[in-house]
Amino acid sequence: MDSVQRLFSNRLLRSILFWGMLMGFVLVIDDTTTFSFGKILNAAILLFFYWLVVNINYQYLIPRFLNKKKLAFYGLLLIIVAGILAPLRSALFVIITEIFDSSAHYDFGEGVAGVFLTLIIVSLVSAGLKIFSDWLTYTRDKSEMDKQNMQSELKFLRSQVNPHFLFNTLNSLYALTLKKSDQAPEIVIKLSEMMRYMLYECNEAYVPLQKEINYLKNYIELERLRHGSHIDIKLNITGEVTQQRIAPLLFIPFIENSFKHGISKKIDDGFVHVDLRIGHDEIALQVENSKAPVLPNPERKISGGIGLVNVKRRLKLIYPELHELEITDAPHKFNIQLTLELNS
Repeated sequence: MDSVQRLFSNRLLRSILFWGMLMGFVLVIDDTTTFSFGKILNAAILLFFYWLVVNINYQYLIPRFLNKKKLAFYGLLLIIVAGILAPLRSALFVIITEIFDSSAHYDFGEGVAGVFLTLIIVSLVSAGLKIFSDWLTYTRDKSEMDKQNMQSELKFLRSQVNPHFLFNTLNSLYALTLKKSDQAPEIVIKLSEMMRYMLYECNEAYVPLQKEINYLKNYIELERLRHGSHIDIKLNITGEVTQQRIAPLLFIPFIENSFKHGISKKIDDGFVHVDLRIGHDEIALQVENSKAPVLPNPERKISGGIGLVNVKRRLKLIYPELHELEITDAPHKFNIQLTLELNS
């Protein structure tokens, strides 16, 4: 499809293709096998009339009538143009034939009808090629614009991830420093490693999966340091990491959301369980966390703020038709299952 678009978007190639086809058509309809100067001149004049009707079609009839869906006016004017040019072409043919081959017989009426028909056919074929070319150009431009808009939106969405996470983490670090906790320096180190990844290593569209996993490990270890051993925090990773690549910062909103809502003073036995299964070209993430019991309310929105809204949008943009996301909001736990087919 791309090669066809390039062919029809190049005006020179379009012209060579079209007029080459017409030249072949002129040669095919000539019922003789010998060529004289008169026949070559007649063929050149015929091509000139084809060129004339095509340019009238392109410059005037198509933009003013066909493109505006005035089909009746377009058809009527096309017939009028062909009706004017056909007798002129036939008259020139008669003159040239008499000059170079006086013995040849030419039926003027049949000749006018034949030229009229070929002019109509050439006009319609040229209109079809013009419409097809314009459609390809529109499709290419729209695709390029959609791609640029998507890249701009992705950059905006990714820019939201960093301050959102940083805000939550710094709040936790601030709480530990107020308590003069010995864990604060270790948290600073973990946070610095994570920030290095966020600022310098994930500026590409896709990053090595191993780096993304290391980032998640640091985050979960940071949460362990924050909450201590009395919280049930598990990370289980199965499968082999090789050369897989993934969009950066894609999993962290799910995990961050699980800690935000799964560990609270209102929950006696808080837990966060993260299971990551890695295949050659597929990744499955399951995140399950406890939650405070609430009264049933069918109109209540699923928990999670900008993080989950952001990541859902990113999944639609980066992995369209390549992901499945299931969210289960039960009375005492919240479960997310994401299956992702890797496309890079």
